[in-house]
Amino acid sequence: MAQHQSPSDDQAGAGLPFPSIRSIGFSAPLRWMARGLSDLKACPVASLFYGFCFTGMGLLVTFVFEHAYQYTSAVTTGFLLLAPFFAMGLYELSRRRERGEVCALAPTLTVWRRNAGNIAVFAAVLTVIFLIWARASLVVFAMFYTQELPNLTGFLTQVLALENLEFLIVYFSVGLVFALLVFAVSVVSIPLMLDRNQDAITSMLASIRALAENPLPLLFWAALIVGTTLLGFLSFHIGLAVLMPIIGHATWHAYRDLVEPLP
Repeated sequence: MAQHQSPSDDQAGAGLPFPSIRSIGFSAPLRWMARGLSDLKACPVASLFYGFCFTGMGLLVTFVFEHAYQYTSAVTTGFLLLAPFFAMGLYELSRRRERGEVCALAPTLTVWRRNAGNIAVFAAVLTVIFLIWARASLVVFAMFYTQELPNLTGFLTQVLALENLEFLIVYFSVGLVFALLVFAVSVVSIPLMLDRNQDAITSMLASIRALAENPLPLLFWAALIVGTTLLGFLSFHIGLAVLMPIIGHATWHAYRDLVEPLP
């Protein structure tokens, strides 16, 4: 398996060129998922540790939605904020595996220290986006939801029955805009920051460029992420324990395919 070396600590973050983005085929995301599954099989204990973290977060989101609807936006925002950071451990497991290193959990728990400042900047950007998203969600409910706020089962029933169609169109349109924005700045951001100690702004711009140059494959990738996550929730959250690690590992392989290695 090819070895990918990271720049030395003195080079990291200083004088790095803007990442060169490759063109990929439409079916590339399926290859990433297959590689993600391979990483999960090779590193099952460490990968499933992160998978059960995702399961715990999913259970919390569902519990709050069911019993304290007013806090759902905040908890969901927390889930979406924490997900990329739990995934950092999965990226590191894939990185260690491709370098021929042991699949150990302990070194992945503090991998964020490798580029803590820029990861914090990225987290701040995501926090602002998600807080605006949470506020916009509440405004849409206040303006367009014409019935009493339901529990989770009632809400899903209304969605599937296409009741209150105007609300559904506005709610999902607003959510789509924010989701695409988050996806655009996140495609390769954290892997770049971990692998090369790239700065946060360059990493986010590289992600946007990757999406601009490969719109169809990466929209397909986004759809796979959403579909897989929904499948995990619909399997009473059990599926999240396996499916989320596959997505995390696959994201690392997406980065490897999308970003030209340093010479």
